[in-house]
Amino acid sequence: MEAAAAPQAPRRMMRGIGLKILSTFVFTLMSAGIKYVGETFPTGQVVFCRSLFAIVPVYIWLALVHDLSAATRTRNFTSHMRRGVIGSTGMFCGFAATTMLPLSDATAISYAAPLITVVLAAWLLKETVRIYRWSAVMVGFAGVLVMLSPYLADGLFSRGLGGTEARGMLLGVMGAICSAFATIEVRRLTGSEHPAAIVFYFMLQTTLLGLATGIAGGFVPALGWVMPTFWQGALLVSIGLLGGIGQITMTLSFRHADASIIASFDYLSMIWAVGLGWLVFSELPQWAVIVGAAIVISSGIFVIWRERRLGIRRDKQRSVAPSRVI
Repeated sequence: MEAAAAPQAPRRMMRGIGLKILSTFVFTLMSAGIKYVGETFPTGQVVFCRSLFAIVPVYIWLALVHDLSAATRTRNFTSHMRRGVIGSTGMFCGFAATTMLPLSDATAISYAAPLITVVLAAWLLKETVRIYRWSAVMVGFAGVLVMLSPYLADGLFSRGLGGTEARGMLLGVMGAICSAFATIEVRRLTGSEHPAAIVFYFMLQTTLLGLATGIAGGFVPALGWVMPTFWQGALLVSIGLLGGIGQITMTLSFRHADASIIASFDYLSMIWAVGLGWLVFSELPQWAVIVGAAIVISSGIFVIWRERRLGIRRDKQRSVAPSRVI
């Protein structure tokens, strides 16, 4: 039995990697759609459509695996709401940044989130972070500063917040910070909540907050929603469906391969972003963004490699512990 099962491990791992690669492409395609409609529709309306229609494929998936009730079961509703507020803020900021910046630049700035998560995990979750990870995080933050340097030099310092790209840069950084805080909340929730419930309550809250901006548009014209044409409406629905499909493929990828292997493939989104930015929007990233992204990606991969090594070491220690007791 063991000999027959052994070949399945590489297959499962390759399946997980394939699903992760697919999820990065789907999410980047969704971001391209957000950027495309962002100049026509207010951010709140885009957030509403992305969240509402993302629930559809998620519910279909849960129905197929006969686990539909898992989406609404919860023992920690307050934590869901806290995560929802933080995550929704990050989504609003991230969508606005995607509209204001080149697609590759907005994607690169979002890579700051995992670095911030390491800091928050040490601070809030009291996780042990050793010198190797701290060093990688510091190098990664240096890469973030390199990425932001064109916007700091040519936008923020010269024109203040008057420039669109300067505002987009700040919103992108705020989105990354919120994403890091949301990740900490998700780590806390995974101890007691089903992944489907974590996704459902977040989507529900972002849908309601997006809808609230449409209602507020009756009093604040800048927030007012725009009636889409048939094709624009189809694109808004597609953004939501892509978000749901990306969520499913990402979740399934972690079922087939270790997180330490899967996580490094997140950075493929930069390749997709550069390609889609060039094909759809005739955009190319600035050299400072490319160099900074390379630094951040390198530091992130080092952290992932280090975590994998520590995980292997802990597993070995646990495997020999019983024999020592005996």
